Amino acid sequence: MKAIVIGGGVIGSSIAYRMSEAGADVTLVEARRIGGGTSSTSYAWVNACEKLTSRAYFELNWAGVKSHRRLAEEFEGSNWLHRPGVVQWQGAGAEAAGFDEGDFDKLERLKEWGYPAEKIDTQTLAELEPDVDLSTFNPEGAIYYPEDGWLDGPVYAGAMVAAARQRFGLKVVYGQVTELLTRNGAAVGVKLANGETIEADTVINSSGRWANEAVGNADHELPLAPTVGLIAYTVSGDTSLRHGLRTPLVNCRPDGAGRILLRANDIDKTLPFDTEAVPSNPAAQELLDRVTQLMPALKGVHVEAVRTAIRPIPADGYSAIGPHPALSNYYVTVTHSGVTMAAFIGEGVTDEIVHGKSVSEFAEFRLSRFF
Repeated sequence: MKAIVIGGGVIGSSIAYRMSEAGADVTLVEARRIGGGTSSTSYAWVNACEKLTSRAYFELNWAGVKSHRRLAEEFEGSNWLHRPGVVQWQGAGAEAAGFDEGDFDKLERLKEWGYPAEKIDTQTLAELEPDVDLSTFNPEGAIYYPEDGWLDGPVYAGAMVAAARQRFGLKVVYGQVTELLTRNGAAVGVKLANGETIEADTVINSSGRWANEAVGNADHELPLAPTVGLIAYTVSGDTSLRHGLRTPLVNCRPDGAGRILLRANDIDKTLPFDTEAVPSNPAAQELLDRVTQLMPALKGVHVEAVRTAIRPIPADGYSAIGPHPALSNYYVTVTHSGVTMAAFIGEGVTDEIVHGKSVSEFAEFRLSRFF
């Protein structure tokens, strides 16, 4: 089987690795650099605890979490998955920050569904994160996810592509896909911006926010509702922060060498699509103000860098994974939860395309609901 995977982010690289491993002749087409798109501009929390809008969506993400853990064990010295734990609490402004679902009813449901989560008090938080100003903490407690963590997206994508090239002969082509090649109602390849064409037995579109740009035919586009995200990075500093923190003020986590990554849901909702990715951006400065409220020991640090992303979200907010109902041999994967589900999507797409199996976790997230 010859396959083309469009997009070298965390999902496309996972599919390319698993399909190559399964014996397919795979060509990965990436427009920019491996892991350099939305995969590099994410808080990158690998979790299922935020996906409680339906049991099916939770199970899909929970499968993603477990798949990441298995995959990391396959690679000696894997350095992309960090699992020190994540703490989440409510407080003043919680609803504006997107935490209206983060109450203790959520904790009971997670326990019922088998997800590692527990309630902690102020004393425990002080032990976990001594730099946090406890006056910002909810006296009713917090939810602690002891096995949660985050993914270094570009490192992960690069490792998957390198392994697939070295072990299984994956071919990587750099160029912008501008059109699907079709014949008799089936996808047979892609056309690049430079006029080059590549043919294959199947095409998998994992280009995220650019998914529709690669199609070249409105009949085969997917309805998307993208949103803007901004993350800021502090300079290196003397901080004891070790866990991920999801708070009413700010979401933050370590990003290596004493740097801290910052973002906030309520701030993202105010951003225009053309927001500037510069340290002086008022949104970035607001994030800095908030994190110094959360951890006063950080006063004196400044924002070193800012990145923005247009998140790829299907119109109804849920993942879209599966064959396109209007074009044979064309498979699409678009989801806001790409970081969490990347490893599992790699396994599942390979099972469906190479082995002819049907993945039950994908059942409620097929593209047919839009057509």
